[in-house]
Amino acid sequence: MKTSPLAIVLGALVLSLSTPAFALNILLTNDDGLTSNVKALYTALKADGHDVIVSVPCTGQSGMGGAVKFFEPLVPLSEACLNNAALPGDPGAGPVTKVEYGYDYSDFYYVNGTPIMATAYGLDVPAIARWGNGPDLVLSGPNEGQNVGPILNTSGTVSNAQFAGTRGLPAIALSAGTNTAGETEDDGHVLDNPLSTVVADLIVELIHALQKKGGRHALMLPGVALNVNFPDAVSPASEWAFSKIGSYSAYAIRFAEDLSQDPIGARIGFAEVPYPGIVVSSNQAAPTRKQSQDEAVVYQDKISVTPMQILFDADASIQRWLRWRLCDLF
Repeated sequence: MKTSPLAIVLGALVLSLSTPAFALNILLTNDDGLTSNVKALYTALKADGHDVIVSVPCTGQSGMGGAVKFFEPLVPLSEACLNNAALPGDPGAGPVTKVEYGYDYSDFYYVNGTPIMATAYGLDVPAIARWGNGPDLVLSGPNEGQNVGPILNTSGTVSNAQFAGTRGLPAIALSAGTNTAGETEDDGHVLDNPLSTVVADLIVELIHALQKKGGRHALMLPGVALNVNFPDAVSPASEWAFSKIGSYSAYAIRFAEDLSQDPIGARIGFAEVPYPGIVVSSNQAAPTRKQSQDEAVVYQDKISVTPMQILFDADASIQRWLRWRLCDLF
């Protein structure tokens, strides 16, 4: 049967309204495992027309940064993954085996390892199997807790984006408040958090903005990734703001010789634990005027969007300083 010109036009219009300007191949990873946030973002990205693969750690890996377990075989699981993404006896890495009524996990994978290992698995196994090469974009998060300031060095969320960037892939680290976590029922089912959907929709908006002036293959400058942090009081009306990593820290990190005697350690449940450990608390010091654009300040009431370079290369002025300082050596 011959298709009428009107039907062709209407079909094209429907397609244009239901898909983004450029449907992307996206790898979605994180450092928390199977969470409300990652499910909500996957759903929002698919609804926007993108092809998405999810690869997350089996269990929460906050604070692992860029850690990797080299040449350590991933044996079958001895315990279930977070929210029963996989069960004891399942392989150390592979497709999520969870069955949940009304939710399709066929694009979800897990790795019983660090965040970087989950990202590497996603890039090297399912992405190659599906697309034949790397994705157009790597999204890491949304994390359950903001990653701002000096704590970036310990963040698996940010390290995932950095790792993807070393492979020449556009990458964005995404972090929201701890209030975006979903409650877990006794059977391992994670209850969806409404804030997860709010954050996911805003991330789709960010991708649209990047695509508008870049297209599929110019989402980011070479050697640049983004670190994006959402405020605790996030809403569909939350404003976007440029920010820089800066020097202000939202967190105070220190070593406690005895957690049971430490005021913060005792308050959060270590009163009966007379062992040393790391303590993290909120930084009570006020930022200076020069720190007003630091992401650790901006994220508190706006969505902070921060460019960050890939790897550690210093700029030309620092390189010139070192050549002068060590001119007797080289």
